[in-house]
Order: sequence, then C-alpha cells, then structure tokens
Amino acid sequence: MDHFDPARISVVMPCHNAATTVAEAVASVLGQTYPQVELVVVDDGSTDGSTEILQRLAAEHPDRLSLVHQVRAGPFAARNAGLVHAHGNFVAFLDADDLWHPDALARLHHALQAAGADLATCNWQDFGEAATDTEAHGLPDLDAADAARHLLEHGAWPINAVLVRRPLVDEARGFSERLPTAMDDDLWLRLLARGPRLARVNEVLAYRRRHLRGRAGVPRWRQVFDSVAVRRDFVHHHPELVERIPPARLHALIHDPLLREAYRCHWRNDTDSARRLFRRAFRKANWKAGDLKHLVASLLPAPLYRTLVDTVTRRRSVRLDS
Repeated sequence: MDHFDPARISVVMPCHNAATTVAEAVASVLGQTYPQVELVVVDDGSTDGSTEILQRLAAEHPDRLSLVHQVRAGPFAARNAGLVHAHGNFVAFLDADDLWHPDALARLHHALQAAGADLATCNWQDFGEAATDTEAHGLPDLDAADAARHLLEHGAWPINAVLVRRPLVDEARGFSERLPTAMDDDLWLRLLARGPRLARVNEVLAYRRRHLRGRAGVPRWRQVFDSVAVRRDFVHHHPELVERIPPARLHALIHDPLLREAYRCHWRNDTDSARRLFRRAFRKANWKAGDLKHLVASLLPAPLYRTLVDTVTRRRSVRLDS
C-alpha cells in the first residue's frame, strides 16, 4: 500500500445526498484529538449540493481530506472504494450524517493498543428527529465468539462505534456487496469469525443520527430479508460459534424478525412490506394461532391484500369514531 503509515487512522465516509449534515460530519472527523487522521470521503453520485460542499472542504483541507467520486453504487461499494485510497494502519467508518466525540479515535486507539487488540468498540447514542431511544448503549466485555452471539441476540453496533486494524479488514476483503442493506452486520460477523482480540471503551463516543425517512429508496422488506440472510449464512458457515445456542433459539434469532417487522409494517400501513414479510414468516418464523389471519391474508395477490387491509382499517376507524 503506497504511503502506508503505521500510526495513521483512516476514516472512510460514504456520502450520498447529505448536504444538510456532511459538513458537520467532516468537522467531527477533522476535529479529532488523535493527531494522525486522514479522511477519505466517497461522493456516491450526490445530486443535492453535497458534491460542491465536499469540493470546498477538500480544497480547505488538502492534506487531510481526500475526495473520491463514483457513480451511484450504494454505501458498501463506496466504503470499499474509500478503503482503496486509505493509507492508515487503522480504519474507522463514519457516515455523512453521524458524529463522534472529539476524543473518540484517541480513546479507541489507546484501548486497542493497550490491549494488543484487533478491534475496539465504544458506547453509542442515537439522536435526531426519529430517535426514540436516546439512552447510551454498548457491548459488555466479550471475546470474539461471545460478541458474535451477542450480535445475533441484540443486533449489531453502529458502524461508527468501531476502530479496527486495517489488516483484519483486508483479510476479510472489505464489505461484501451481494446484499444492499445489511453488509455492515455481515462484515462484523465475518471479522468476529476470525477470532480477533477485542477491546472496549465504556464511554459514549459515537452518535448515530436517526431519520424519519429511514433508508431512502430501500423498502423495509428488503432490509429485513437481507438481515435474515446475513444471519442465516453466518450460522451456516460458522456452526462452532453458535453451538451453545439451543437450535430452537437459534432458529428464532434468525427468522423471528420476519414476523416482528411484518407487524410493524402493517401498523405503519406499509402494506407491500407487510405482505412480503408475512408470507416469508409463514414459511420460516415461529408463529402462533393468533398470527394466522395475517399470514393467510398475505397469500392473496398484492391488490387484493391491499384492498382487504384498507377495508379492515376503515371499519376499525368507524368503530373507534362511533
């Protein structure tokens, strides 16, 4: 790798149409107290003015900010493109709408080096217009195998709550691009399968912004299907890491999100996602008799399902108003 620096932290930031937040995110990186930080921003086909903002920032910080442009390909392809241009021995990821505490990288780096670890995590906190849980969250002290099981049980940590040694990311060949929405979970599971030594900073250093719009342009059913596929594939390829989880519980950890998210989509009136998720849950999830009316209804063609849901909703509204 040209210009490799053993002390440098490379921060990779994908950016697609983040004009309202990207300058703040960039400032969060350039304001880190760790002295050797480079920022690689990949402009992923932005059309909202983000490109012009990033060009100005790159001109203001030519020695610290590298700007890469690509045709719209999604955040995981953007992160891989950023890794190609990163020269540090350590890698961190920050999305163009998230933030760090000014000491985040310094404290993560110190914890990683002090423990001789390959990967360090910190606590995180959600913020923003759609943040319903603003409590601090973090991992307990775990080894790699326990961390993988913890991820299956509780979900993955935010991507900006991790500092990792670059060779570990390279060994895993970066982010897979086979699924469009769950490849951060996939990367963490694949890294943990390699048995890295973990370190933890028990402080809130990472802040994840929650938006009302969610993942723009990506239907909820696709996000859930991708997450289930990542979990299923991990369990299939690494049975030794989940052997302590009873089979019934393991099946539930993989497939029960289908039914849970189907109901959430139903109550949000996202009928397309609800129908697709109920159909998949009918075959895969552990459902009960009370779920059957929704599961059977999901077998209807999409227009009939939508009509049925609309009719039931109107009748429920009439009863509530009377």
